[in-house]
Amino acid sequence: MAEARTTVPVLDATLRRSSWRPGWLPDLRRWPVTSVIILVPFAIAAVAAPLVAPYGLNEGSLSDRLLPPLFFGGTTDHILGTDPLGRDMLSRIIYGARITALVAGVALVAGGAFGTVMGLISGYLGGWVDEVIMRIVDIKFSLPFILIALALTLIYGSSLELLLALLAFLNWGGFARQVRGEVLLLREMDYVKLAKVAGASTPRILIKHIFPGVLNTVAVVATISVGGLILAEAGLSFLGAGIPPPTPAWGSMTASGRLYIATSWWASVMPGLAIALVVVALTLLGDWMRDRLDPRLRQVL
Repeated sequence: MAEARTTVPVLDATLRRSSWRPGWLPDLRRWPVTSVIILVPFAIAAVAAPLVAPYGLNEGSLSDRLLPPLFFGGTTDHILGTDPLGRDMLSRIIYGARITALVAGVALVAGGAFGTVMGLISGYLGGWVDEVIMRIVDIKFSLPFILIALALTLIYGSSLELLLALLAFLNWGGFARQVRGEVLLLREMDYVKLAKVAGASTPRILIKHIFPGVLNTVAVVATISVGGLILAEAGLSFLGAGIPPPTPAWGSMTASGRLYIATSWWASVMPGLAIALVVVALTLLGDWMRDRLDPRLRQVL
């Protein structure tokens, strides 16, 4: 008994020290601080690229080609160095943030909206409709996306419109599956059955009664999907099936600098680092949103 009395205060003091923080400082573990710190500068760059970029979109000089970054022997004129055509890397990355946000945003809205509608219809109607839609989703996931993208690019040429269509096609299946799973539970709720008894039409039940219940799931899937879309756009641009030059897409910038990786590594590493930071931040934000929006997890946090 005496040993227990001496152990408990020690453990209690240890817990107090590990969880101590100033009274004015909020519990940062409850908020996506890392994601905000990373994403806010990129968001500002995407919105106000012409104002914050030190140089123009394609402004450069061959006499300044492949200058190193500031901390590796460069100058303050080009903080992140220059690319093989003498264009400022920082400016290209800033303009690339706008292109990446545009592509990911449009593809996310198009694919997410279509996938959500398919998930609502599949989960609510069930039967052969559910079977057909889910088999289409299975076929979609079994298709080699990269090979299809390369084949279509060879046939129609690389363009922004083709890239958006490919990314929307890549994105909709995940929304359909997740939303369908939620709808299968919601359609058995009492308020949905009462709406049926009251004579509400199927579109009204889906829009007014079931869709609000899947919004949390849609928000989480959308946040997590953005990182995948950015990686897909970067991969396609790297392979030449994405946004055609001279538009500064991060993937194409990484591809254009790979020939100089042994001597001028920054031409590929800097845009690649931007991709990695944004994807990691979006993944952390998606995890945080899942923990906060899922009522089962919210009870234990």
